[in-house]
Amino acid sequence: MSRTLISSGSEFESKIGYSRAVIDGDYVYVSGTTGFNYETMTISEDVVEQAEQCFRNIGKVLEQAGSSFADVVRIHYIYPNRADFEPCWPVFQKYLGESRPAATVFVAGLLDDAMQLEIEVTARVRG
Repeated sequence: MSRTLISSGSEFESKIGYSRAVIDGDYVYVSGTTGFNYETMTISEDVVEQAEQCFRNIGKVLEQAGSSFADVVRIHYIYPNRADFEPCWPVFQKYLGESRPAATVFVAGLLDDAMQLEIEVTARVRG
């Protein structure tokens, strides 16, 4: 089985020692992804807008890996503020309503106070 690393080009990947995603066998493991718009290097103050941007960021990586939201089998949501989870439900339904992956929600601090959520997914790679 081969292993492929997907990089976003961020300097943090080499400094910290991680990849944006790893394809290993039949699965792609996408690192925790935040609501930063990497084209403008900005982040919305609105948690729902951050959730949308998280999924746009994840979608690009899944496509690069030969996968899609329909192939997501596991998702982890991380929120510093548990009250921000429910307002994002319509966004989750929009992207995952068909695949309905196994899910876990964590309440924990994130590295930057501007980040209101982080999302990590595991998906099957289409063969």
